[in-house]
Amino acid sequence: MNRKSNYWGTGRIGKSILLFAPMMMLIMLMLLGSASGGDAATQIARLITIAFFGAMFFLIIYTGKTDKWRAVAFIVSALLFCIAFIHNLILERGSMTFSNAEELSCTIPFCHIVTTMMIIPAAVKQTILFPGSLVEGFASISAMFVIVLCFSIVLGRGFCSWGCFYGGWDDGTSRILRKPVIKKVNNSYKWFSFAMLIVMALWSAEAAEPTYCSWLCPFKAVTENERIVDTITLIKNIIFTLTFAVLVVVLPLLTKKRIQCATFCPMGALLSLFNKINIFEVKNDTSKCIGCGKCEKACPMLAIEKRCPTLTCSKCGKCVDACPTGAMRFHIKGTPIDKHTTIARTLFIFPAYTFLVTLCGGSVANGLALIINLFI
Repeated sequence: MNRKSNYWGTGRIGKSILLFAPMMMLIMLMLLGSASGGDAATQIARLITIAFFGAMFFLIIYTGKTDKWRAVAFIVSALLFCIAFIHNLILERGSMTFSNAEELSCTIPFCHIVTTMMIIPAAVKQTILFPGSLVEGFASISAMFVIVLCFSIVLGRGFCSWGCFYGGWDDGTSRILRKPVIKKVNNSYKWFSFAMLIVMALWSAEAAEPTYCSWLCPFKAVTENERIVDTITLIKNIIFTLTFAVLVVVLPLLTKKRIQCATFCPMGALLSLFNKINIFEVKNDTSKCIGCGKCEKACPMLAIEKRCPTLTCSKCGKCVDACPTGAMRFHIKGTPIDKHTTIARTLFIFPAYTFLVTLCGGSVANGLALIINLFI
């Protein structure tokens, strides 16, 4: 057993199975209990999804590599979410675009990023800006708001690496090349997302519309967007396509950093503030640190400075996987840094992975069913 396996207490099949069993039961309850029946493709897809999420969790526990296997589940979830989401839109309205009439009818699924633009109008004007249903239908405002609030309190910015429907896109493109073409990205760029948060919140309150979603969101290119009916909607769709291409594909590919999530997304900035109040964090045990800098080089979120994770850490675990001495580790605030390290990691992974399966499991199964149907 290698040095790192001894540190994590991994590589032991019996212990891994004991930790895996309750999570597997949760996965089965979430993916089998919420839906039954369906055609052959649906049933096959559901079983594959259960096996997939179960396998990824077991590998996280058994190998001690958090980010390596989290990323597989996260990236696959983001891709299949978009496939399932677009399919649902086409079934309901015949297109992945929406018209003014559909916008006025408040039938648009609520996106969690809109939370950043709801706070000021909701508090000051008692107004909800997003044209969606408050309590009814798929992704209602109230349901999504409760999910985001619970996730934020429990995991903070961990949402960006364990729950966001879109985060798997730039997480995936940042891993395509083995080495970065642009070798140095200034860590201070991460603070631009906080500027985006402030500007979008104020602009939305003044304009009485979710301006980030209306004008800048890259993921409009792979989910839903306004139907092109005039010059303004044409310009908007061009912006969506360009921001997706540059921030989600090209720059992550060249830098091996999650540029969209780290520097542009206002939701990420808001969630960073919740890192202050939740109990989980990634921390460096300076007594074990040898100053190699591998953690900062590995961090995709520009969140490590002087070998210490900062406010914007998304708890992906990549720095933990990269650390050769086990100095970088998951930690529960208020506990000694050099004790109960395996317990702290396990206590974090269970709720984080549960949220991932809860938010994305159904979409993964639906997306797989669509793919299977192409063949059968």
